[in-house]
Amino acid sequence: MVNNWFNIIQDCLFPPTCILCNLSCKHSDDLCEACAINFKKNTNSCFRCGSSLESNSPSRVCGKCISNPPAYDHTHAPYIYQSAIRHLIQTLKFNNDYKNARLLGNLIADSVINSATFPELIMPVPLHPIRYRQRGFNQSLEIARTVSKRLSIPLDYSSCQRKKYTLQQSALPAKQRQKNLRHAFTVCRSIYARHIVIVDDVMTTGATANEMARTLKKSGVPRVDIWVCARA
Repeated sequence: MVNNWFNIIQDCLFPPTCILCNLSCKHSDDLCEACAINFKKNTNSCFRCGSSLESNSPSRVCGKCISNPPAYDHTHAPYIYQSAIRHLIQTLKFNNDYKNARLLGNLIADSVINSATFPELIMPVPLHPIRYRQRGFNQSLEIARTVSKRLSIPLDYSSCQRKKYTLQQSALPAKQRQKNLRHAFTVCRSIYARHIVIVDDVMTTGATANEMARTLKKSGVPRVDIWVCARA
């Protein structure tokens, strides 16, 4: 009750505004309805990797996942990596717009709350210490904090670490991304969860998610899913 009154008073004194257009929002969600409807939803996608499927596809799994299944079991990517979603992710990652992390985390939480099997643990994609010092923060961790809090799922950001300093994935062609990430992650302590969700901002080729999932499964985790805000 006290928290509810605090939120009401806070909203009256400091009305919430939309991150994208700076107009007032009805709720403290950082996004107005007019901007929200411009996000392109990833409604017809592969169950396994989240990539878009043809509208007349009879299967929920794409041909690539059938012929070469990834290490992860299921991907939930509610939006297509375009326009406003792309702007939010890029300005968070490269312009240090930390406020975007809460919105992106809430978008993920809203999309999975009634449609996904909840895991025992949430893990953000870790950054190598050198990359962390360069950037000053881990955008995946900041997004995962919101998802964890909203859904009351424990957050584990230390059991799986990035041991190999790699080139930025965005600078590489698709064929080299998997090679770039080979043996990039390590599990540094025992994990007893049987179902883990990896949280990230965007999935492009899936190479990062695949290598991290492979590492977790090698350590004994039976099921690994991926939750990202957008699919490229």
